[in-house]
Amino acid sequence: MLKRAVVFAAVVVALVVGAFSVRSPRDESLPPLRKAPAMNASTEPDPDLLPIATDDAEWQQRLTPEQFKVARKKGTERAFSGAYWDNHEPGVYRCVCCGQKLFDADTKFESGTGWPSFFQPISPDMVGEVIDRSWFATRTEVVCSRCDAHLGHVFEDGPKPTGLRYCMNSAALKFEKRAGDTK
Repeated sequence: MLKRAVVFAAVVVALVVGAFSVRSPRDESLPPLRKAPAMNASTEPDPDLLPIATDDAEWQQRLTPEQFKVARKKGTERAFSGAYWDNHEPGVYRCVCCGQKLFDADTKFESGTGWPSFFQPISPDMVGEVIDRSWFATRTEVVCSRCDAHLGHVFEDGPKPTGLRYCMNSAALKFEKRAGDTK
């Protein structure tokens, strides 16, 4: 009887792990994924970019413990706890680590997840996408293309026009209100 229970438990665990470990059909030898079209991309140099730290000690001095955990150690903040999940101000979201522009507030939408969600980045060159097989699932991690900060994940259940949901951590972002907007 015990042997049957152990076998049954092993089969259930294998099925659950298998269900959440679906392999991506994408060839992993290809460069990082790039899906979204550019929006309001500028080729002018950005004076607000910060130097990229060389090691964890330097990042820890520059970032709060929560920002460091999320952006440098691939953590996730609790849903509905971040500064920007319910922000509706016009502006731009930058990388908290290096200051690179990532998302325009015009592409933010209410996903109901408790994290700030966008349907596209400002430019596909501003973010990189990496296959993430942690937590018994295959997801697409989104990173800052300049400093490799972990931002969140992208899913294919977003609104038109892209059908994408860039589900980001507030701790990995810094909001900059758009100059001249009175909202």
